[in-house]
Amino acid sequence: MLHGLLIIDKGIGWTSHDVVAKLRRITGVRRIGHAGTLDPFATGVLPVAVGKATRLLQYVTAEDKHYLTVVALGTETDSGDLTGRPIGDAYGGPWPTREQVEAVLPEFRGEIEQIPPAFSAIKVDGERLYRLARAGTDVVVPPRRVTIHDLRLLAYDPPYLHLHVHCGKGTYVRALARDIGQRLGCFGYCHALRRTAVGSFCVGDAWTLDELANQDVAANWPRIALHPDAGLRGVPAVILGEADAVKWYHGRLIRPTFTHWQGEELARVYNYQGAFIGLGIPDPDGALRPQLVFATEGEG
Repeated sequence: MLHGLLIIDKGIGWTSHDVVAKLRRITGVRRIGHAGTLDPFATGVLPVAVGKATRLLQYVTAEDKHYLTVVALGTETDSGDLTGRPIGDAYGGPWPTREQVEAVLPEFRGEIEQIPPAFSAIKVDGERLYRLARAGTDVVVPPRRVTIHDLRLLAYDPPYLHLHVHCGKGTYVRALARDIGQRLGCFGYCHALRRTAVGSFCVGDAWTLDELANQDVAANWPRIALHPDAGLRGVPAVILGEADAVKWYHGRLIRPTFTHWQGEELARVYNYQGAFIGLGIPDPDGALRPQLVFATEGEG
């Protein structure tokens, strides 16, 4: 069975679920999941986990993301993007100047409150927002705290703003486009969106579905896929000796003799042969406690 991470360059019109379904047919593997939904109108980097790598998806999902987006000023849509229905009155005044645009962008950097779009996958009272929106149900969407690390104006060709966005988990670029338009007093929606990176994975690492469909994926897996631990590059690594590795597989606390792990953070754990065997967290007394035990190929 195949195991590993695939970095996909998602095409326009595909849902993230469509990508997973296509990859199941290409690889013959049922156990596949994606890290971070991309809307159908958006393109770009979509990390996909295959086989045992799905157990590590939550750590990839939590990574920062980079986007290139085009905000169309002049109106809002109910979905916040070009696929939605225009709502409210269209703007009839002069377009903001570049200086006015640059002046409002700092307000959206750092930790901000954001109200997700009505057409989004988050749940309110157990129901997906997009289902409630399609049913015409009025819902008060609670704001959430998100982090915008960087927001830069790349070009301005009224009514289009070309922006680079570097943001943390849970950020909606569609909501950002809406809010920037409102702050400028001329409304706005997300006209185009391309995700250029998720954590350390960038477009240069990615495969299109057509590229994968036109080759023997199983035979070329070593050059196509990344190791399951590739999404944990920023997590400190620990190598266990033979005796400690045996304890690890029995779920016992480990008191390693190394000094480079401070006992205060998540750790990638490898056995004495260099195989990735899971993730550990610090116990209150400083020992290493298995959080996720990842069997090597020879151990099933």
